[in-house]
Amino acid sequence: MKKFYDQNGYEVQLCFSQNAFTIPPKHVLVLCRYDDSWLLTNHPKRGLEFPGGKIEEGETVQEAAKREVWEETGGLLNNHLLYLGEYLVKDPIKPFVKAICYGMIDSLVPKKDYLETDGPVLIKGDLNRYLNSSKFSFLMKDDVVQQTLRYLKQSQGISF
Repeated sequence: MKKFYDQNGYEVQLCFSQNAFTIPPKHVLVLCRYDDSWLLTNHPKRGLEFPGGKIEEGETVQEAAKREVWEETGGLLNNHLLYLGEYLVKDPIKPFVKAICYGMIDSLVPKKDYLETDGPVLIKGDLNRYLNSSKFSFLMKDDVVQQTLRYLKQSQGISF
C-alpha cells in the first residue's frame, strides 16, 4: 500500500487490489487509451482529467466506468476493462474510495452533450510530461495517476 497526501492535505492510501478497504468504492477513475493517445476529458472548472465519477445504485464498477467514459467523452470502452485497484481519500468529514480501471477505447462517437464536461481530449506521448501544466485538473497531480501509470508498465506489461 502506498500513502501520500493530496492537494487538500488529506491522506491518500493507494492499493493495487480489489476490496482493499472496509469502505466499498463509490466512485471510479478510468485511465483509457484510444489508438496511440490517452483519452481525457476537459472539465470546465478543474481542467483536463481522466473520465470518472460516481457509481450509481445497482451499478458495478465496470458498468460505471463504461457509462462515465461514454458520458464524458463519447468513448466506447472495449470489453477488456482492467480493474487495477482502489484508493482511499481520508477526508475527515466523509472518507471515500475510488476504484481505478484501465481500458482501451474502440471508437469515439461525437455527441452534442458531454454532460458536465467539454468532451474528449487526446494526448499523445508520455503523460507525465504534461501533468504539472495548469491545464490539468488537481486530480491528475497527486500520486494516484503517476503510481498507476508506473503500475501499468511494470506489473501489467502495458506499454505506451
